[in-house]
Amino acid sequence: MKTRITVISLIAALMLSSCGTASPESVTSPAESATEAAAEEVTEEAAAEEAEAPTEEPAEETEAPATEPAAEHETAPQNEVGYEGMEAVYADALKEGDYHIDVDSSSSMFKIADCILHVADGSMTADIIIASKSYDKLFMGSEDEANKAGTGSGIGYTENEDGQSVFTVPIEALDMETECAALSAKKQEWYGRKLVFRADSLPDTAFNETRYTTVESLDLADGVYTVDVKLDGGSGRASVESPAVLTVRDGKSTAKIVWSSDKYDKMVVDDLEYTPEISDGHSIFEIPVTGFDYRMPVQAETTAMSEPHMIDYTLYFDSATIKS
Repeated sequence: MKTRITVISLIAALMLSSCGTASPESVTSPAESATEAAAEEVTEEAAAEEAEAPTEEPAEETEAPATEPAAEHETAPQNEVGYEGMEAVYADALKEGDYHIDVDSSSSMFKIADCILHVADGSMTADIIIASKSYDKLFMGSEDEANKAGTGSGIGYTENEDGQSVFTVPIEALDMETECAALSAKKQEWYGRKLVFRADSLPDTAFNETRYTTVESLDLADGVYTVDVKLDGGSGRASVESPAVLTVRDGKSTAKIVWSSDKYDKMVVDDLEYTPEISDGHSIFEIPVTGFDYRMPVQAETTAMSEPHMIDYTLYFDSATIKS
């Protein structure tokens, strides 16, 4: 009887010991707790910086990775191209000449290093320059149309002095979504994109007629006004204060641009650089307003990333909102 009581006592003791002891996997040492806390803190700081800073452009692709064409539709983010309310700009609106022009691409895998627009004899072509050898041909049409035409169709490339691929393609209009398919060099399959050749990246001298409203046409007297301003471009996270303070003096106008961040250390307007005043977490610039009622191209350099990064933006000053 005594032996049975002893055995039962031992079993009970073992059960209590098991319930009260944490498994090795669930035990966290003080050092591990400190490490986890530090990691969480770093993650929160990184998230805060990411929310404030524009997204850094992906690194330029060199040679096409082996998995790129096969997984592109599943993994490559599709970007928005163009802007709301854009109107097509045809060759007859432009002076003949050659111009560097910005191009929006719906595919992050289709990186355009540069583009040169050629305007001649009432039509336009563009040299699309790709730094890699990822693509053998371009087809100016949809992916379905390219597949029906076959891999023997399309526009091949030449190489420039830097060894980059140059595809010379016809352009119907700027500021209009253009279907384009690219033939993967690796898989010999077509992948569709949407492109927009941006008229707002051309110099004013490229246009036959003035694109915008001026101080003179508005008959604005010297003085201080406010005007609504809209920022487009970059990652979409940055913003500027609206309305902005507008100053008119001797027939010329300037605007005070107040950024949502103090990480901007430089702006470029018409190839001239402007430096900011830093106040209350904002970078504040005084820049010239070349015109109203059009998307005025500007650049701004951010220091929020690992190294300074220049980003293309546009500012739209709405003349209908100007108030004394």
